[in-house]
Amino acid sequence: MSHVTASIGNLPYAVSISTGNHRLSSDEPVVMGGGDHGPTPHDLLLSSLASCTLITLKMYAHHKHWPLLALDVELSFIRDEAAEDAVTVERVITLHGPLSDAARDELADLAERTPVTLRLKPGLPIHTIFRQAAAPAMAEA
Repeated sequence: MSHVTASIGNLPYAVSISTGNHRLSSDEPVVMGGGDHGPTPHDLLLSSLASCTLITLKMYAHHKHWPLLALDVELSFIRDEAAEDAVTVERVITLHGPLSDAARDELADLAERTPVTLRLKPGLPIHTIFRQAAAPAMAEA
């Protein structure tokens, strides 16, 4: 399973993220008090869904030996103005290559069953534990 560690220091809202051998940053835009040193947390969430969607569809097409040359995906959060907290993700997938209608239908069905899609759709329970860091040792005079 995936494992991520992250920390925030003196820069307002700038977060350093580590996962495996990879280092990422996240931040808020300047208008929100951040320094725009990286994508926002919401952008990272959509990026995760985008990459999972593209990887899954590309792997499946490769396994089926379909002539899928490339894929693009565009994701946005869409707020439902009628419902106060209701937000939907709009995902637009563009397939490049001479695919049959049956192949396109299969890929459309598969897009609804990618691992990250399945994790996000029903909601994701989050169990939170707070810890107190040990106080730094006092230097002797």
